[in-house]
Parts: sequence; structure tokens; C-alpha cells
Amino acid sequence: MSIESLTESDDGPRSKRPAILAGAVERFGEVGYEATKWSEIAERVGIGHTALYHYFESKAHCLLTIMRLGLRNSDTAFREATKETPTATAALRAAVAAACSIPPWEVQQNRILQSNIALLANERASKREETERLACRALVVKIEHNWAELLERGIAAGEFPDRDPLLMARGILGMIVGVWRWYRPGGTLDLDAIAGFVEGCCVRMVVAADPVG
Repeated sequence: MSIESLTESDDGPRSKRPAILAGAVERFGEVGYEATKWSEIAERVGIGHTALYHYFESKAHCLLTIMRLGLRNSDTAFREATKETPTATAALRAAVAAACSIPPWEVQQNRILQSNIALLANERASKREETERLACRALVVKIEHNWAELLERGIAAGEFPDRDPLLMARGILGMIVGVWRWYRPGGTLDLDAIAGFVEGCCVRMVVAADPVG
């Protein structure tokens, strides 16, 4: 797993925080969040149980951080994929390809995110958990806005039919995140082939005329 992808600007060189997050992603991915004991993550990282609380006040706090970083990575990938594209159609293809063509550890992280997305609905009693929850919700809005803005660009250029861009953005995102509910690394289906299929579906959904009748 790429520790760098779980590192933030305030993590010092001796910080165990990225390693704890990596261990949690692995364990949550293996047995699920509910079945994971907080102490198991400490054992995997090779630190004492109490040392976890220096970085995270609870297993839920750790989970919400993993979710936020997954959303952050999605936002970054979108912006990197679309920043030099000549047309909205090219940007749409690049964005979908970037969202789907990811390494196994990020697939695991996205599976965890989607499996626990309902956690973002309700306020948390803990201040640190609530801070992470609100950050996740803000990123969800930002990601939807990114995609809607891309579609607005295509509509303005005459590349796409004039439809509700936010509705279309949510439809595209629903198709993409749906992959993480059933895809498993090492399975019979190749992720590159899945990415190509999803890319084609998303482009056809956006550019097609509305059905008659």
C-alpha cells in the first residue's frame, strides 16, 4: 500500500499516523469495519494499543479519516486528469478513466468509503469525529460540483445536450462508485476493461439525445 497517499502535510517523519491508516484500510477491507477490533490495528502496525489514541480517539475517527482521504484522492485525480483536456468530451473520458484506473489499495479504500457512506448522515458526538465527518461532506459536495462544472462546460460548447448538470454528475458518480461495491482485485474481471466499459457508458449517457415517448 502507498503510505504517501495516506500522508498529510502535518505528518512528521516519525509519525505513525499514515501506517495506522494503512493498517486500518487493510483490516477493514479484509473483515469489515464492524468486525475489526481497534487493538488488531495496533498489532498490525506494531505499536501499543494506547499509542493509537495519540493519533485517533476512536476506531470511528480512524474510519472517517480514511473516508476523507479517499474523497481527497478522488478530487485530486479528477483535477489532474482534466486540467489540460482540449474539449469537455475529452475531459469527461479522462475523468472517468482516472476514477476507475486505480491501484488495489485504493480500490480497498473506496470499498470502505462506499460501505460506510451512511456514517456521514448524522452528527457525531465527538468533536474530532464531527470535524472529519463535515470535511467528508464538504468534499462530496466539491466532487459533485467538479463533475457538474465539467458538464456545464460541455453544454455551453454544444458538445452535450442541455440537461441538469448536477443530476447528470450524480448519475455518472453513481455508476463509478457502484463498481467498488462488487469489484474485487484479483478476480476474473480486469479493472482496465471495467474502466473502459464504464467510460463508454458515461459518455453515451451524457451525449445521447433523450428517448422519445
